[in-house]
Amino acid sequence: MLTMIEAAKLMNNPLQTGVIEIFASNNPVLERLPFVDIQGNAFKYNREGTLPGIAFRGINESYTESTGIINPQTETLTICGGDSDYDVALVKMGAGSNNLRAAHDAMKAKALTLGWLKTFFDGNSEIQPREFDGLNVRLSGTTQELETGTAGGATLTLDMVDELIDSIQGTPDVLLMNKTLRRKINKLRRSASQATEIVTDAFGRQIEAYAGIPIGVVGEDASGTEILGFDEDDGSGNMDTASIYAVRFGLDGLHGIQTEPMSVRDLGEMESKPALRTRIEWYPGLVAKHPKAVSRLRWINNA
Repeated sequence: MLTMIEAAKLMNNPLQTGVIEIFASNNPVLERLPFVDIQGNAFKYNREGTLPGIAFRGINESYTESTGIINPQTETLTICGGDSDYDVALVKMGAGSNNLRAAHDAMKAKALTLGWLKTFFDGNSEIQPREFDGLNVRLSGTTQELETGTAGGATLTLDMVDELIDSIQGTPDVLLMNKTLRRKINKLRRSASQATEIVTDAFGRQIEAYAGIPIGVVGEDASGTEILGFDEDDGSGNMDTASIYAVRFGLDGLHGIQTEPMSVRDLGEMESKPALRTRIEWYPGLVAKHPKAVSRLRWINNA
């Protein structure tokens, strides 16, 4: 089980390695999410439900039998990708170069990783059957969906963030939020005379943390719309609140599945038109092994 970054280090295809690094560097989830390669198009696993009971007994007394509950789950793979075409004439006329073609390929890769990131939160296979279910669908109606208070939302407090962290079994690997909520946490820490925490991510970049947990900032999608903006239902029908997510990755937490690492292929010049084509394709899925590996704090006001 490897993250994208770890897998890229083992590849000998510079084009594939470069695209994968773009995917991970622009995505605070794919930077950390480990993947398991599977056979076929589905992954079956068991998720812990209710633990069995135990008891103390006296001499010559018996135990009352108690069996835990295991919930069988199945996750299917999806297909995502895209083609990037670059007109041969631009190269022939000296108006372009392979470096410029690489820039166009990089833009395609960035658009794809942002599309995947949006699906990670908002994906709904009932509405879009080709997508996987995102966190909002998976957490809806569960005890891992925390709320700031009554309908209408509330102002964020550090107590709320602490409660979100404590709702995870184990220690979260990342807190995911928009830039505004990161600023609010910083302001709350300054008011409480707490020092700013800095950690280093997988690319050597310094990023902020809270309680030792890296803060993964989720920005805009490919269309320029905030992925985690203040556009969620606050419980009263108004679309004016946002959420923070706590995630613990791992084989016993949240991890990805795939047939193999992302494929990046230079198809050369197309017969149908005078253009050089690069195809990026990937067959991923998402698995939440433990019911307390992911939590969401919602109904946070921008106040």
